[in-house]
Amino acid sequence: MRDRIIGAGFAALGATGLHRLAAPRLRGLGALLMLHHVRPRVARDFAPNAMLEITPDFLDAALTRLRALGYRILSLDDALAEVRAGGAAGAPPFAVLTFDDGYRDNLVHALPVLEKHRAPFTIYVTTGYAERTARLWWVELEEAIRRASRVEVRVGDDTLSLPAATAAEKRAAFKAVYWPLRAGGEDRLLAAVGELAAGQGVDRRALVEELCMDWREIEDLARHPLATVGAHTLTHPRLAKLDAAEMRTELGAARSILEDRLGRSVVHLAYPVGDPASAGRREFDAAATFGYASAVTTRPGLVHAEHAAHLTALPRVSVNGLWQDLRHLEVLLSGAAFALWNRGRKLNVA
Repeated sequence: MRDRIIGAGFAALGATGLHRLAAPRLRGLGALLMLHHVRPRVARDFAPNAMLEITPDFLDAALTRLRALGYRILSLDDALAEVRAGGAAGAPPFAVLTFDDGYRDNLVHALPVLEKHRAPFTIYVTTGYAERTARLWWVELEEAIRRASRVEVRVGDDTLSLPAATAAEKRAAFKAVYWPLRAGGEDRLLAAVGELAAGQGVDRRALVEELCMDWREIEDLARHPLATVGAHTLTHPRLAKLDAAEMRTELGAARSILEDRLGRSVVHLAYPVGDPASAGRREFDAAATFGYASAVTTRPGLVHAEHAAHLTALPRVSVNGLWQDLRHLEVLLSGAAFALWNRGRKLNVA
């Protein structure tokens, strides 16, 4: 239902063209685009994490459309310099490409497209994935339910017993488990998913080895002239769910490890999950204390001059795998959808 409502909104704005009229007033200085996987499409009846992946062809088309719309594709450092200056006088809007987690397909499939367009980008690395010690719990959950004919899992004080024989049942089971676990604490989430995955024979280390870059690959990518490497914590937790000491360790140690491995300063951060329940004022202040020049959330929105005072609470535009349509991207870049989403506020930093 939610997807249908969003789709209807995109269609309505696209059909009327109102977003184009609103763009000069609403689009601000530019956009930080958020991406995860870039890989060829594989048809699957059960793909609950499909929103996290786009195809190389769509990335190619999106970069072409950005330039056709007059966007300048800037490095994160160059974009931040413009934000601090209040914008470049008379300059068209900017777009910054950011990739979360450190997936190998960013190197294999995204990089050739980025090189073709000479497009700088930032990749936020979770050090625990490079070291094979952190968990892709949402992938574990998907793989466990894919293998199961019935899902038995404890969520809080309740034990769920859900059918999972068909693709439709698996989709329903994933939602029934995922969202209640997301609402709870980090330890309970990891324990519940871990128990379910172990019961289905899912090798969680093997998932990380298959999907994520190792240190050699990260170090090679960091030397690329288009690349900027940022931090994405040690273990990819929802930081707001941790106590203060754990949260600070995740922010500080990740930066130190990356700087030691790469031999250069790491001054940009992405909060894992990044919604208001996962990163808020405490995390924004801590990022600044640790000397991060910027930190990005997953809160939806565009970048305005007012964000100069809130560089550790920056919004992004999700390039969502469920909406691989250039018309949808154009609507988002106009700012019209975010003006409605954020009730007219330019900032969402509380």
